[in-house]
Amino acid sequence: MRLGITLEDEKGMEGDVSLHFGQCKYFLIADIEDNKVKNWEVVANTAVHGGGGCVAVDEILKHNVTHVISGGMGMGAQNKFAQAGIKVAGYTGKVKDAIAAFLQDTIGRLNACREHGECS
Repeated sequence: MRLGITLEDEKGMEGDVSLHFGQCKYFLIADIEDNKVKNWEVVANTAVHGGGGCVAVDEILKHNVTHVISGGMGMGAQNKFAQAGIKVAGYTGKVKDAIAAFLQDTIGRLNACREHGECS
């Protein structure tokens, strides 16, 4: 399984989950095997809100993720992930804690960002 998490900065596992999917500057991409993080890397989000979160969906999908964690995400991006068969979850806090909650199956659902509705 491959997990993609929105990042506020380049701090990786010690960084904070970005509160807005389409405006995050980085993604942490983590490979999960046997319920453990095998490896991870930080990659730039080159689609930072130029066209909204829906453009960022295409950017993170380039990394073959199967699951996405973010602090918030518009419904258009959520729908695009659903169409691609990607599960999304919500988390506010440190990336390492988000991964722990994900692995323990205690992570929360994701709500739409208040300022966004559908993609255009």
